[in-house]
Amino acid sequence: MTRGRYLSIDWLNLLANTSPKKPHIHFIGIGGIGMSALALILVKRGYSVSGSDQNTNNSLENLTSQGITVFTSQRAINITNISRNRTKSPLIIVSTAIPKTNPELRAAKNAGLEILHRSDLLAYLIRNQPSIVVSGSHGKTTTSTIITTLLALSNNDPTAVIGGVVPFYKSNGHAGKGKFIVAEADESDGTITKFKSEIGLITNIELDHTNYYSNIESLIQTMKRFARNSKIILANYDCKKIREKIYPTKWWSNQTIKGIDFAAIPISMNGKETIVNFHEKEVFIKQIKIPLPGHHNLSNVTGAISACRLAGIPFEKLEPCLENIQPPDRRFQFRGIWNQRQIVDDYAHHPSEIKATLSMVQLIMNSKISKLPQRPKRVVSVFQPHRFSRTKDFLNDFAKSLEQSDEIILAPIYDAGEAPILGINSQALAKCINKIKPSLKVSVAQNFDEVIQLIKKNTTQGDLILNIGAGNINNIWEKLQDSKPLLNTIPSIIQAA
Repeated sequence: MTRGRYLSIDWLNLLANTSPKKPHIHFIGIGGIGMSALALILVKRGYSVSGSDQNTNNSLENLTSQGITVFTSQRAINITNISRNRTKSPLIIVSTAIPKTNPELRAAKNAGLEILHRSDLLAYLIRNQPSIVVSGSHGKTTTSTIITTLLALSNNDPTAVIGGVVPFYKSNGHAGKGKFIVAEADESDGTITKFKSEIGLITNIELDHTNYYSNIESLIQTMKRFARNSKIILANYDCKKIREKIYPTKWWSNQTIKGIDFAAIPISMNGKETIVNFHEKEVFIKQIKIPLPGHHNLSNVTGAISACRLAGIPFEKLEPCLENIQPPDRRFQFRGIWNQRQIVDDYAHHPSEIKATLSMVQLIMNSKISKLPQRPKRVVSVFQPHRFSRTKDFLNDFAKSLEQSDEIILAPIYDAGEAPILGINSQALAKCINKIKPSLKVSVAQNFDEVIQLIKKNTTQGDLILNIGAGNINNIWEKLQDSKPLLNTIPSIIQAA
């Protein structure tokens, strides 16, 4: 065994050690959504766990409440402190987001400690119990959340490692007592090829993460390897690229029942729910209600039901659970009403995701039945682009996807650790939007304080303020609440019929 280097998954047999001398485990960047889920599971399974993170978020509060020591700075001394008075050297867990220059990582290497990538730890968990692993370009978090919720509500209590907060567990990580593990497989760095699942699920394939994938073919090759590693591969027939490039074991669809294993064909859609005819192997089973609006949510829920059926859960146990499913946090999450403006957060950060969200908003606005407490008069999109590389590569596509808005406020790009790219900023996106739709009002803020001022200046009572992005744009809700109230009044909002 070589110390001070990343280790292969074979070393992880040490984690199966049932003696009291299990290694202490330290996560560098423990506040990350994938890292915190793993940390929560390990501490529930009896491991001594610590971590560090320079950012503050709700995940860190949850971790400390579970007895995990969290350092709020990343310094070499942290490695010295966690190593002191231990009979076994600690194991260090890192993610792709941790640079080689990180002081803790450098100290761990200098000390000869074992260092493991988070994907290897997750792969170990996946291979040690029956697993449902969810991949794809869009909808992974929602689909894996709904699978987790359906299993929990049907008394199967799964272990879950999810890239978002599952409302049923109020956490992104859960150490269940049931036989299944549900895991979200992030394709952004190619590490999903390490996962060997019982049931692998692919929601769709579209180019993203252009900082890692040079073209769509490289992404497809990664997804093919993921598919080959799965005993059963379940996929979305409605995605053309999957039909052409992947060879699944099982299909689901919302468009056809012919040759499809699981189909949910919509017969009625409104701003609150979708009514579908559900089929298995072309045989009509039952008409069911999906309590989420939008075509993208219908696909996610259909994939989740299909995965649970393949896992052996009877349909009659799943069907009554559907009425209680909820998407994860920040997936069209209603935050509240501020000065008679409804505030919603949405994690969309790819043009296709924004287009799907805004299409759902139009469905809500044009429907007599709405998911929101009140039917909006206008939608004001407050968009925070995520990563310079993604903004650069999809600039025109972002502009086209946002044109469904009645007004747009652009926040500065959330860098996600990337260096700036010359000429790529929110001003460039604003110019692109105005070229496509000159009549659309677009404002650009230099910081969050300016975002708040623009919301106050440009919005009216009855507006839906839709905060879009994968960065920290969800903090707008708290900042609005902390700001001084508006004094002007305008006629009240149109109520949903």
